[in-house]
Amino acid sequence: MSHKLLENPEALCNIVRRLAVKAGDVTLSYFDMCGYEGADQKDDGSPVTAADQAAEKVILDGLKEILPDIPVIAEESVAAGHVPDIGDAPFFWLVDPLDGTKEFISGSGDYTVNIALIHHGEPVLGVVYAPVNDELYAGFGAGTALRWSEESGQDKPIAVRSWPAAGVTVVASRSHGSQDDLDNFLADYKVRKILKRGSSLKICAVAAGKADLYPRFGPTCEWDTAAGDAVLRSAGGMMSDFDGKPLLYGKADKDFYNPYFVAHAEDIFDMDEENA
Repeated sequence: MSHKLLENPEALCNIVRRLAVKAGDVTLSYFDMCGYEGADQKDDGSPVTAADQAAEKVILDGLKEILPDIPVIAEESVAAGHVPDIGDAPFFWLVDPLDGTKEFISGSGDYTVNIALIHHGEPVLGVVYAPVNDELYAGFGAGTALRWSEESGQDKPIAVRSWPAAGVTVVASRSHGSQDDLDNFLADYKVRKILKRGSSLKICAVAAGKADLYPRFGPTCEWDTAAGDAVLRSAGGMMSDFDGKPLLYGKADKDFYNPYFVAHAEDIFDMDEENA
């Protein structure tokens, strides 16, 4: 297919959605609610499974078929030392074939397939698919964010919600992060509820108006967040560092690590104290 797909993001997003579902179906062939045995450990200490590797192959093959000239930064390929040069590339893909490997190993369904398209450092298209729940989030620009689920069988628009007077709902990681850091960050907020989720579903909860904040303390890589970030931006929100600057992607010189960040509605850093 030609690069005309880049000029039609809706069509491209639909193709990527099908690819994410195909990769997710591959992970299900390895999934066991009693837990996964046989995980290996990468050089950075993080776990990897045969499901990660099999799903990544499906995605890499699919992206090569539709847009062969667009480089792909994929988690398991990077771990194996295969890092394409993206220095002069206006577009590149960021792929996490199985985000939430610890959840997957434990038998939790809170894991996702993440595929994002980056343009000059910004996520412009993202798909997040949760195979066990059979729900999918996608976005390719302002006002395009959606959620699809097997239950409804339909695309439903999603958007961040207004700051609730009753107090914020905060989403936090099940497997990562410091409770002390989280408590310190939330000290000035009126907190109504804290939800524990895994993988990019935390970002998607903010995008869907089910939560208001997702602060993250601890290391993450760009492929962990880019797809969710694209969905959140499309839903009217933002992922920022703690200085309020939007996350940027393509930091090969920093091994594709993110700074600490918070996912939020766009006006969080302009809020008056009475709203905090």
